[in-house]
Amino acid sequence: MRLLGAGAAAPFLSSCGSDQRRSPLVEDPAFASAVDLAGAIRAREISSEEVVGACLRRIEEVNSRINAVVLLTADAALVEARKADQALARGKLKGPLHGVPMTLKDSLDTAGIVSTGGTSGRAGFVPEEDATVVARLKAAGAIFLGKTNTSELTLSFETDNLVYGRTNNPYDLTRTSGGSSGGAAAIVAAGSAAFDIGSGTGGSIRLPCHFCGTAGIKPTSGRVPRTGHIISYGGIHDGLTQLGPIARYVRDLGLILRIIAGPDGRDPSIVPMRLRDPDRVSLPRLRAAWHMDNGLFSPTAEIAGVVRQAAAALSDRGLEVEEEVPPPVPALKGRLDEIDNWIPDGGAWVRRLLRQAGTEEHHPLLDASLDEEQEISTAELTKRLQRIDEFRSQMLSFMENYDVIVCPVNALTAIPHGTSRQRDVAPAFIYTWLYNIVGWPSAVVRCGTSSEGLPIGVQVLARPWREDVALAVAGYLESVMGGYQRPTI
Repeated sequence: MRLLGAGAAAPFLSSCGSDQRRSPLVEDPAFASAVDLAGAIRAREISSEEVVGACLRRIEEVNSRINAVVLLTADAALVEARKADQALARGKLKGPLHGVPMTLKDSLDTAGIVSTGGTSGRAGFVPEEDATVVARLKAAGAIFLGKTNTSELTLSFETDNLVYGRTNNPYDLTRTSGGSSGGAAAIVAAGSAAFDIGSGTGGSIRLPCHFCGTAGIKPTSGRVPRTGHIISYGGIHDGLTQLGPIARYVRDLGLILRIIAGPDGRDPSIVPMRLRDPDRVSLPRLRAAWHMDNGLFSPTAEIAGVVRQAAAALSDRGLEVEEEVPPPVPALKGRLDEIDNWIPDGGAWVRRLLRQAGTEEHHPLLDASLDEEQEISTAELTKRLQRIDEFRSQMLSFMENYDVIVCPVNALTAIPHGTSRQRDVAPAFIYTWLYNIVGWPSAVVRCGTSSEGLPIGVQVLARPWREDVALAVAGYLESVMGGYQRPTI
C-alpha cells in the first residue's frame, strides 16, 4: 500500500506481460470502457494484469498534476489481477467485472485500507470491513487500484481537504474538478480507471461529471445502500445522499448500477425495486421537457446552446420534445429558504460528524455548513419539511406529462479553485441541488465543449425508479453529441 499526497506520483511500473493478440477495443486499455474491458478479458484478448498495469502507469503519469488518487494499492492490485487471470485460465469467472480496474472515492470504507472521508480526524482510520458497494464490486470481479480524493465529509462543491489537499481539473489545472466526487471524476476522465463510485447529497456525482466531462448517474433515493459511507443512512437528510457510478461511457453506468443496487439488510431506506434495462427503452415513445434557464439562475450562453442542441437531437430521434420549466421551480425565486433543509440545526449535524471522526480542525469550505445563525425553530423546521413534500408532489404532477427533463447540470463550466462560495458563483449549483430534493434518478453525459476547452454536460432526470430511461436518453445523446473526450494532460 502506498500513500500519495498532493504532488506525489505513483512509483514506476514496468509493462505487464501478455500475449500479442490485440482487440481494437483495448489498444489503449487505460481509456477503454468497463464493458469492453470485461469482454476482452473474458475472451482472453488481453489480461487483467496488462489492463491494471496500463492504468497504474497512467496514474503515475498524471497524478502528480491533478492529485486525484490519494492512496494507491498498486502491489495488491497487480496480485489480484494475476489471480484473476489464473482463475480465468481455469475456466472460472468471478463476475461481470472480472479483472476490470476501479478506483473508489475515499468516503467509502475499504477494509484494511485507510479511509479518511477527507477529514483529518480519520487520517489514520482503517475500517475492518468494506462498504456494501465496495464488497459487491469486488465480488463481481473488479480490481481495486486505490482511493480518490473528496471534499471533507463530502459536503462541498470543490474537492479540497486538510488531509490530501485539492484535486485539479484534468482539462485545466487552475480549475476545480468539482465536489465532492472530484477525485473520482478527475482520474476517470484522465484515463486511469474504468470507473469509480461517487456520492451525491446536493450534486456531488453530477457536478464533477459535468466539470470533468465524464458520465455518471445519481440513482433514485432508496436504490443503492450507503452502508460504510462517511454519510450513511438516517436523519432528516436521509433522502438526499445517494451512491452512483462515474465512468467515461454511459453504457458502463448501467452495468455497474446493477451490481451495487438493492437491499443489504442494513440500510433501512433501500427498496427492493426492479432495475430495468436501458436497452429495452423505446426512445420515440418518450416525452421530454427541456429548459436552458430554470428562472432562478441563468447559465452561460454556451451551456444554454448545448442544452438546446441536445433537445433538438432528441426531437430528431422522434421524441416528443417541449420547452418547459417545471412550474414549481421558478416559483421558488426569492423563496428558496422555504425548502432549504441543509443546516436547519445551525450545523449541529455537521459538527456531530466531525466529532465522530475525531476532527478538531476543519477545512474552510465547511464553514458555511457550520453556521449557527442558520439554526431555525422546530416550528419552522416542520413547516419546511411540509413545503419540501409539497414541492416534490408538484414535481411529480409535472412529470405525469413527461418521461424526462433535459437541462443544464450547472450554470457554469468548471470554476477556478476556491470560488464556489462566491456570491456570483454559488447560485449556479441550483441545477443539481434543487432536483436532488425530489430524489429522482439523474444522469449526466458530456454533450459539448466551451470556448475555453472545458467540458459541458447535460442533465437527464427521469421519473422515480426509471434509471433505465435516464440512461437510455443519456446514451443516445452521447452517441450523437460526442460524449467523453480525452484531456490533453
